[in-house]
Amino acid sequence: DPNWHQGVIGILAGRIKERFHRPVIAFAPVVENGVTLLKGSARSIAGVHIRDVLDTMAATHPGLISRFGGHAMAAGLVLPQANLPLFRQIFQDTIAKLVQPDDLGAILLSDGELPAECFSEVFAELIQQAGPWGQGFPEPLFHGEFLCLDQRILKEKHLKLSLSHPDSNRVVDAIAFNADLTVWSKQVERVRLAYRLDINEFRGVRSVQLMVSFIEPVEVTSAA
Repeated sequence: DPNWHQGVIGILAGRIKERFHRPVIAFAPVVENGVTLLKGSARSIAGVHIRDVLDTMAATHPGLISRFGGHAMAAGLVLPQANLPLFRQIFQDTIAKLVQPDDLGAILLSDGELPAECFSEVFAELIQQAGPWGQGFPEPLFHGEFLCLDQRILKEKHLKLSLSHPDSNRVVDAIAFNADLTVWSKQVERVRLAYRLDINEFRGVRSVQLMVSFIEPVEVTSAA
């Protein structure tokens, strides 16, 4: 979009990638030496080395890309504005040759369900200390069903929940950033989550928080 600022295209590409589970490049105009170019920020999915994709495109179509750099999951590039239509087509064709249909399904691999006694600062800190986490060594992801005690929307796009483990009366907070909010106009009684354990610190108070990677309502009973 010609109105996008180059400072936000990385965030934008990442959010589109998370929503649709596709390799994404977002472009914004940038002026260099009086010439308007397009600056792109790329975000990729598992199985698609985005820098290698750009390297292949640059090698097979000299002059298409002015410069690029990056790694497997993220990259940056610059190209002449006039090259965008051709770049778009070549990018789609190159990705189509590399990606199998199964690669485009957003699959979350869980490390299992946690018993109620693991929802503690001690256990969350043990997980954090086992890092650092990164590409090829992801932070543990867990799943389970919880009773939903309270739900509210933050900044019109994030979902904040108070949850209770079915086997415990302990209440734990959870947050889903950039959630699909279409269901949450009704009161949800029970949810299914995929999440990572985190420790939230607010005004000197530490508490366990679930960072939600996937959420779906199991029981929806009434208007909120």
